[in-house]
Amino acid sequence: MSLSHRPIGQGLIHSTFRRFLDSETSAGMLLMIVALLAIVTANSPLASVYFATLHLSIGPMSLQHWINDALMALFFLLVGLEIKREVLDGQLSSWSRRILPGAAAVGGMVVPALIYGAFNQGDFTAAHGWAIPTATDIAFALGVLSLAGPRVPVTLKVFLAALAIIDDLGAVVIIALFYASDMNYWALGGAAVAFFTLIAMNRAGVSRLAPYLVLGAALWGLVFLSGIHATIAGVLLALTIPLKLTRGTPGAPHAVSPLHRLEHSLQVPVAFLIVPLFGFANAGVSLVDVTLDSLSEPVTLGVGLGLAAGKLIGVLGAVVLTVRAGFAKLPGAASGPQMLGIALLCGIGFTMSLFVGQLAFEDPAIQDRAKLGILIGSSVSGVAGYLVLRFSSRRTGIPI
Repeated sequence: MSLSHRPIGQGLIHSTFRRFLDSETSAGMLLMIVALLAIVTANSPLASVYFATLHLSIGPMSLQHWINDALMALFFLLVGLEIKREVLDGQLSSWSRRILPGAAAVGGMVVPALIYGAFNQGDFTAAHGWAIPTATDIAFALGVLSLAGPRVPVTLKVFLAALAIIDDLGAVVIIALFYASDMNYWALGGAAVAFFTLIAMNRAGVSRLAPYLVLGAALWGLVFLSGIHATIAGVLLALTIPLKLTRGTPGAPHAVSPLHRLEHSLQVPVAFLIVPLFGFANAGVSLVDVTLDSLSEPVTLGVGLGLAAGKLIGVLGAVVLTVRAGFAKLPGAASGPQMLGIALLCGIGFTMSLFVGQLAFEDPAIQDRAKLGILIGSSVSGVAGYLVLRFSSRRTGIPI
């Protein structure tokens, strides 16, 4: 998967990253509105219509499954493209840039999983949801971050985006390894053939997107049949899209790449259609039967505290240890209190947490407990993170 470091290409990459930050911020604001709308709808006279529509059969799957298994494959395709671009020629292209967000991402996944496990260790079924609080929703987090205004340095926005990208990579690996159903090895073998064919196309210098997308659709079908969650096909396809920068036509001499073209094409529909649709289809939880006892359910507590407390402890703790050990420095112009605010925002786990919750549990009642924990933990993290960032200064506070 070749790569060019020409200045014109670097400019394209940097502008793409800025567009990514801008689009994710706007998408995060939309996602907040959609999540609230889903909750209101699920607790209104339209609740029966809402749930019946989601379970409407369309061919071999329900509408909700088409959204979660098919449309979300495009979300994971975009995630994979972002991961590949940032690792090969972006904010994560060197070890010096990876150390701090990488350590923070690992800490932010391990501690929430341990907290969840502590609350659910006696229940094998509930324990299967250990990965739910390990995810960070980059769109939601950047949306809240934007509310704090220009007082937050751009370096912290880049740090949060890099951390969330590594976090997404961890979530993809977890889904592939721990949330596969009964395996169909013939389909898995066919998926492997399709994947290695895509790699061969990359190595052969094929730069047209159409062949990759056609074979990628076949890869999705084979992965779907294999027992591995079909959205993983999106990530696998992304890894094979060429990042080699090629010279444009005489009338459009700018450097382009298949990866950048596809990423640019996907950003708007994924951020403003697919993810909000997923959020609306999955965030709706009935609050009619919610009591103090239901709030103290192990699954709800494990998810809620895993996000609100586990992410804070894991991310901030990893940052403090890494900085004090001399392996990395805080992002430029950032203070300790601002890093505290960023660690709190990492507890917003909306999209990916809801997705993992759907994979972890088949029982709708347990899914609702997990959703409740996600909504509470994400809300607490978002409000607390915003307040800390809103009233902190980049010049004051005890340095880490």
